[in-house]
Amino acid sequence: MRSFPLSSALWAIALPLTTFLANANGYCDPLVNLTYGSFQGKYDSTYNISYFRKIPFAAPPTGENRFRAPQPPLPIDDGLYDTDQPFDMCPQRTVNGSEDCLYLGLFSRPWISDLNQGSNSDSASSVAVRRPVLVVFYGGAFIQGSASFSLPPSSYPVLNVSALNDYIVIYPNYRLNAFGFLPGKAIKESPTSDLNPALLDQEYVLKWVQEHIEHFGGDPRNVTIWGQSAGGGSVVGQVLANGRRGKKKLFSKALASSPFWPKTYRYDDDEAEEIYDSLVELTGCKGTDDTLACLKSVDAQAIRDANQVISASHKWTTSSYTWAPVIDDEFLLHTLTDATTHGLIETDYFFATHNAHEGEDFVPPGLQYANTNETTDTFNSSSASFHAWITGFLPGLSKSQVHALETKYYPEIGTTETLDIYNTTYVRAGLIYRDVVLTCPGYWLASAAEKKGYLAEYTRAPAQHGDDTGYVSASILPPILSWNRVNSVQQTNPLIYRGFAGAFGSFFQTGDPNAHKLTAADVLGVPELHETGKEWIIGADGFGEVELQELKERCEFLRGVGKRIPV
Repeated sequence: MRSFPLSSALWAIALPLTTFLANANGYCDPLVNLTYGSFQGKYDSTYNISYFRKIPFAAPPTGENRFRAPQPPLPIDDGLYDTDQPFDMCPQRTVNGSEDCLYLGLFSRPWISDLNQGSNSDSASSVAVRRPVLVVFYGGAFIQGSASFSLPPSSYPVLNVSALNDYIVIYPNYRLNAFGFLPGKAIKESPTSDLNPALLDQEYVLKWVQEHIEHFGGDPRNVTIWGQSAGGGSVVGQVLANGRRGKKKLFSKALASSPFWPKTYRYDDDEAEEIYDSLVELTGCKGTDDTLACLKSVDAQAIRDANQVISASHKWTTSSYTWAPVIDDEFLLHTLTDATTHGLIETDYFFATHNAHEGEDFVPPGLQYANTNETTDTFNSSSASFHAWITGFLPGLSKSQVHALETKYYPEIGTTETLDIYNTTYVRAGLIYRDVVLTCPGYWLASAAEKKGYLAEYTRAPAQHGDDTGYVSASILPPILSWNRVNSVQQTNPLIYRGFAGAFGSFFQTGDPNAHKLTAADVLGVPELHETGKEWIIGADGFGEVELQELKERCEFLRGVGKRIPV
């Protein structure tokens, strides 16, 4: 058999942990040759991973490419591309970020130079067994956020919770706010502009995976997407487009953590045209011969400044943070409620999570107080104020539908599957927002998955938006070398960590959160929604399950009025 030097770009699938530690000196910095360049990665011994921090996946969306679908990446024609460097975030709604931002980071357990397989190949394509692939979209209400790569990578605790799971993780950037979600007929009619370029950025990454991931030892037939908040909303958008109109399915599994899926207007609805006109006016383009050409030529900071104003313009009313996907008749053909009602979902496995009180983070704080002097948002805890908020948040509902919402589905005193009782205006409003924007989108898709669906609710106090991420993110890691290297939250409760992160890792690997279950046999696993009608509970003392009744009724009511919301 022919042997290869350690610098070869031929990699074998990573060996078990015991072999990792025994042969740590055998790991090298990976080198991968793609059609548009050669990319040098790194091996990190502290976390025992191989990684590529910065790989361009598309051309910079600047100049005429602003507001345009991603274009092919520029060829790397000046030698080896060192990926061990940071990349900037896409333009935020304030002063940060660069339009040259379409990069991704990638990591996995180590690749090892193949010294024994006897092949002349210079890529990982000769490896017989390939790893599943996970693509992670970040959150930030579609107005801010970044996939900037750090060590350890953010989802490292999920991979690190068990040696049973072995997959490749990709973190891509995507455009935000006006740069990623500018609606309007002018965009639709332009041959060099596209609606929903942020979602198209994400789709382009998934196409990049199909074309290139075999060179990293990945399996393009076993791809999962995951995101939290607007990252979860990104998952919703991709699921709606996956396999539609005869397109190739780009992934088979999806996990949405608290998916933020706000109103989805058509690109030419009055609400969408108002957003376009506002950006035109705020950037000084009003009155020009070609407003879109003007928007493509103004300094990026002018758009950032306008983003601040526009994102806040409907904060307590129709559009949450205003910037959001629109129905464009090309990428997004149907609203979520229509797609799930008519069986238009083609993703095999869907796992959704939500938090018990997370809607409260998005409703007016004044709803907590009897006296409006205690807040600046003009709301208070009275029934009249609550009604005013509902009719502002859901203005398309009829009087009878609002009445049903207030009296039957969300009465002044009521219950949920995990709340024995609620009796405050603030919690009540939070439940409505939660269900419309964060919970029912996940429930609908889990119910509509072609093969299996799962739903989980995080109830550990305070159970607000993002509280669950402490068990699956690498925010604070101790400086020790250990297979069980986790952050302080995870160390405090290893049962929840192993059960929760373990279910995620198992789902990413197999499509079944219980296949690689890490908790004891007497600890409840995740029930399958189709078969049981139950959701999994991550509670104060461990795990449980509950049959869905109130949530099912509320989500079905909201789906029935989905055209009026619209969602």
